[in-house]
Amino acid sequence: MATSFPLTDTTFSSRRHTTHYWQAGPASGPLMIFLHGWPEIGLFWRAPMEAFASEGWHCIAPDMRGYGGSSAPAHSDAYALKEIVDDMVELHDHLGGSPAIWIGHDLGSPVVGALAAHHAERSRGVVFISVPYIPDAFALPNHLPLIDRELYPVDQYPDGQWDYYRFYLTHFEQTVTDFDADIPASLAAIYRSGNPESAGKVYRSALITRNGGWFGSAHRAPTVQPDAALWPSVDFDSLLEAFRMTGFRPGNSWYLNDSANIAYAHEAPDGGRLRQPVLFINGNFDGLCDITPNRFGEPMRSACQDLTVTSLPSGHWLPLERKAEATEAIRSWLKTKTL
Repeated sequence: MATSFPLTDTTFSSRRHTTHYWQAGPASGPLMIFLHGWPEIGLFWRAPMEAFASEGWHCIAPDMRGYGGSSAPAHSDAYALKEIVDDMVELHDHLGGSPAIWIGHDLGSPVVGALAAHHAERSRGVVFISVPYIPDAFALPNHLPLIDRELYPVDQYPDGQWDYYRFYLTHFEQTVTDFDADIPASLAAIYRSGNPESAGKVYRSALITRNGGWFGSAHRAPTVQPDAALWPSVDFDSLLEAFRMTGFRPGNSWYLNDSANIAYAHEAPDGGRLRQPVLFINGNFDGLCDITPNRFGEPMRSACQDLTVTSLPSGHWLPLERKAEATEAIRSWLKTKTL
């Protein structure tokens, strides 16, 4: 009978940074480290952490820089990818430094990829969920050549589904004030289950500039009930508390460091090629990142020596939308690769 391990939280501090993290499982177990993206916290990973902890893994899920109980520096350049990777290196050393399975979702995926590229000895295997690996960096200039121009003609949608990214660069302060205007409504509006009928259609993220922001002229999110299928209510309450502390400015600032992130990527050994086993879990109606109808997965396929790709019927919040299926996809891959 599997042993149940409740999630507990603690904080690790170095001279340069404080990381609050959640953990579950035996401290002597092999490390599995989960990195969240925007706008998430470590509790995003509750379901797979509880599952793998019961199977003997030591599961760790930090609040990333700018989120929850971790340090939230004021300056946007503090959110460059190298700084975030260095946070994870320090945390990994604190946890003993044994090679880990690193799992990332959304903007956590570029962190996992950069860490695997710059510090290959720290990872036995890598899992990217929703956002594929881009060895030249997750950065707007690198996305543009990969856009499906049949769906997004360049004269109508110059930035394709990445128009929201452009809006961060051109209207950053508005992105902060609009999301911060009603934090519970913003988070409830952001976290919605994907719609299979949206596949192959222009995604809402392509319309942000022409609409004047995510919420248009209202400049605040509409009032909707949280999607109960995604976050357990107690965890959603923790998410709200975290964003009431930090607001959206730190998390949004992750988007403001393209030049630094590209330069950092180009410093990686072997052009950022990953030789560890890699799993990518794709959401097949994720209008932002689905790799099947476009070229968005090509850099990953070229850069990963041992790549497995699986797709699940999901939108962008795949680890929440498909909790059991995502966990099983990882479990099956671990078994196949004897990790």
